[in-house]
Amino acid sequence: MGEPARPAPETRSAFPRRVVLGTRWGDNDAYGHVNNVVYYAFFDTAVNGCLIEAGLLDIAGSSVIGLVVETGCRYFSGIAFPDRVTAGVRVAHLGRSSVRYEIALFREAEDRAAAQGHFVHVYVDRETRRPVPLPDGMRAVLAGWM
Repeated sequence: MGEPARPAPETRSAFPRRVVLGTRWGDNDAYGHVNNVVYYAFFDTAVNGCLIEAGLLDIAGSSVIGLVVETGCRYFSGIAFPDRVTAGVRVAHLGRSSVRYEIALFREAEDRAAAQGHFVHVYVDRETRRPVPLPDGMRAVLAGWM
């Protein structure tokens, strides 16, 4: 048995939310492209930026916050400074207290993802850090991102 076929990169149209991000000089590594750890920072920035823009997250005051419990990324082509990157965000799964976000990173005007991955938040009470059900308003907004 061979290895399963590698999935093809998705297109911008598959992601209902988009965030434009800039690369920085220090993002490049010794090999001349953005280091893999920066891709995860892009994911984090894109998801939380979308949540803030939608009024679902107040970093200092929300009583319910998302904690990252899982991430993953597939790389298709390189990104390097001074590229501008568009992060596409969608919701792949809404659980009782968790959300699986899928994110794709697109270089400049390219339609195919340079990288794509996922990011799972478990939503918890800010004080107790115990899982709580997604608030109804949040669930309704996130359902529209599917």
